[in-house]
Amino acid sequence: MTWLELPEDTGFGLANLPFGVFSCRGRVMRTGIAVGDAVLDLGGLTEDPLHLSGSLNELMALGPRAWRELREQVTDWLTQPSCRRVVEPHLIPQAEVRMHRPFEVADYVDFYSSQHHAENLGRILRPGTPPLPANWKHLPVGYHGRAGTVDVSGTPVVRPCGQRRDGDDVTFGPTRRLDIEAEVGFVVGMPSEPGTSVPVAALPEHVFGVCLVNDWSARDLQAWEYVPLGPFLGKSFLTSVSPWVVPLAALDAARVAPPPRDVPLQPYLQDDAPWGLDLTLEVRLNGEVVSRPPFASMYWTPAQQLAHLTVNGASLRTGDLFASGTVSGPERDQRGSLIELCEGGADPLTLADGTTRTFLEDGDVVTITATAPGADGSRISFGEVTGQVMPAR
Repeated sequence: MTWLELPEDTGFGLANLPFGVFSCRGRVMRTGIAVGDAVLDLGGLTEDPLHLSGSLNELMALGPRAWRELREQVTDWLTQPSCRRVVEPHLIPQAEVRMHRPFEVADYVDFYSSQHHAENLGRILRPGTPPLPANWKHLPVGYHGRAGTVDVSGTPVVRPCGQRRDGDDVTFGPTRRLDIEAEVGFVVGMPSEPGTSVPVAALPEHVFGVCLVNDWSARDLQAWEYVPLGPFLGKSFLTSVSPWVVPLAALDAARVAPPPRDVPLQPYLQDDAPWGLDLTLEVRLNGEVVSRPPFASMYWTPAQQLAHLTVNGASLRTGDLFASGTVSGPERDQRGSLIELCEGGADPLTLADGTTRTFLEDGDVVTITATAPGADGSRISFGEVTGQVMPAR
């Protein structure tokens, strides 16, 4: 029960309470919580400098007990009738606010954890060879990305330039194969000590919450540069994140067992606790749904990803972001990238307006959304991560 009338279809009910950073009405950037179609201004309500810093990092660094207590406090504010007169003036319509990047990114790691995606790319890019690398089922494959170009939803996607192979020649210019990667990101709150590893069971002790990620990719730049060290300029120009970070605690009802593994795992990757997540993503291109990738089919879980990225003693920092890699399912309409949807360019995607796409054109708008089951039977929303492609500069 709540004294606040919440629209039923927003996905921002009491089972969710995601955190973000916003500004409006001449106010400095501050912490907010999405509640229905409004934003609860934590900075104004509490006047606590913690919520007036313009970043979630200080809050995230306090740890799980503080996160839990704040969620309980906010729930009380929104349900106890005696709190209405104090809280109601600090509820601002979402339409009036400007959202900002919710946290300062310390490090960024991107994984490659969908078997369907990895096999699709192997089949498209390396025909006649095994679709999965020999190590793929033994460890969560990943790479270190560029933290400085992670930015909030709505940031323009300027078409990147770089080297590419053009027949027998090497040329330079704007990418001709600009792509998307629909992903889920995990935001670290509590750091870890250098030289120690984080076990799979400790995910809730370190991960504050979950957001959506679009890891924009220049496939022609990537194809020329990635041997032998992997992604570089083809990935580093922009990574977009959603403005709302859904607390990990809000996803208890979404936890599911991961797919069966047919290769024995090293002990540090054994995952007796189910940390697969039943999230349903939706990818729109110029307003039209082109894919609905299911996150529950991901082979490697976030708990295993966290264990692997720290197993060598690499420390965590508040604000670290690690992303799942492209989310793709077994069906054609569940693929989370255009290179998969259009079979590497061989089978263009036809949109409702009659136009076709192999890769993104200038002016295209891509929006990724996601929902998950909530503890109260509702659907939890992650908001959206969106970007419009702008011409190369």
